[in-house]
Amino acid sequence: VVDAGAGCRHGHGPGSDPRAAGRKGAKMTSKGHLVVLAAGGTGGHVFPAKALAAELAGRGCRMVVITDRRGGAWQGPADAIETHRISAGGIASKSFAARLKSGPELAIGTWQARRLLKLLQPRAVVGFGGYASVPTMLAACFGGYHTAIHEQNAVLGRANRLLASRVDRIAISFEKSEGLAPEAQAKAEHTGMPVRATVATLSQHPYPAITSDGPISLLVIGGSQGAHVFSTVVPEALGLLDDGLKRRIKISQQCRPEDLNQVHRQYKSLGIDADLKTFFDDLPERLSAAHLLIGRAGASTVAETQVAGRPAILVPYPYAIDDHQTRNAYAVDEAGGGWLMPEPSFTPSALAARLDSLLGLSAILEKAAAGAKAAGTQDAAERLADMVCELLPNNGNGNGADGPDDEGRAA
Repeated sequence: VVDAGAGCRHGHGPGSDPRAAGRKGAKMTSKGHLVVLAAGGTGGHVFPAKALAAELAGRGCRMVVITDRRGGAWQGPADAIETHRISAGGIASKSFAARLKSGPELAIGTWQARRLLKLLQPRAVVGFGGYASVPTMLAACFGGYHTAIHEQNAVLGRANRLLASRVDRIAISFEKSEGLAPEAQAKAEHTGMPVRATVATLSQHPYPAITSDGPISLLVIGGSQGAHVFSTVVPEALGLLDDGLKRRIKISQQCRPEDLNQVHRQYKSLGIDADLKTFFDDLPERLSAAHLLIGRAGASTVAETQVAGRPAILVPYPYAIDDHQTRNAYAVDEAGGGWLMPEPSFTPSALAARLDSLLGLSAILEKAAAGAKAAGTQDAAERLADMVCELLPNNGNGNGADGPDDEGRAA
């Protein structure tokens, strides 16, 4: 269990939410309070949970994670957080047979989480969406614990929609979030999307200058879902550029294992400097050096490019649940931080035309980089931690919440 020894306190950076401005500077005295985090699944759920855990640990809170039995994202020598695993059933499947199977798993997981919460007696329980968080959050709501959820995307996920009417607070990553019922609007606060600490530091790195004849750094990331389209389209698009521009390009591209050799041969034949890998363990450094990113529009990708202040061409994964990646990309496009290209329009000729117009005028990329940074929330982890601290008793303002365990309602 993490305990960094400092008091749980407020502290906002520039651009704080108006609702948070009135709390700015308030000293909190929540040292030692236990907060349970319910998260699992993809990095989009785990990264913000880890960022919150680090921030709350620095404020003296203790953390416990409850995730599903399949989750391995919390494992590792660097994660000194007590972790429990329970059953969880998916709620987004359209298959009737799958829903019949997931129902009992959800019930078992909720019962397991209820037993854990009675044992742990946390002061607050925070969920990060995805089916892995549902049993714990349901158990917390039924048990009368103080609760909050964080939504990473511009559209509320199905798990968070199920929970929104039951929890005390809702943190949203985008200023406009779809799927919030009218009765839940008053609970919502724009905190932004917390990113990894190694990415958060990129907000201090200026956008790299583009000279008239200097190298141009492109970063292409696709993740495990739908990365093949980039291996197909990007090399062909670069091959359509004029030779002078082509020689200046230096590309880092994430590929599926089965695509690596073919993509490597294509770039070699074009004379393009390419570094291809199935996974970049130094992604923050590559993002810092990038003049332009091409990738999907998952919540983590969007948040990290905005915090870093790097422009992006975003191609939403067309099979994402509720098409939330399109809404994410649209928000970036609307803020002037990048460009939305739907996959049906993401052809070699269309991408080549876009790249020719962007890479030939550095002022366009510089303006988009500034737009991306302006739309990002550099202090998202601090804002989210402030919201959680407001749920804790004796938070330093004289109006701290009394947990259900204070009165034995969850005992």
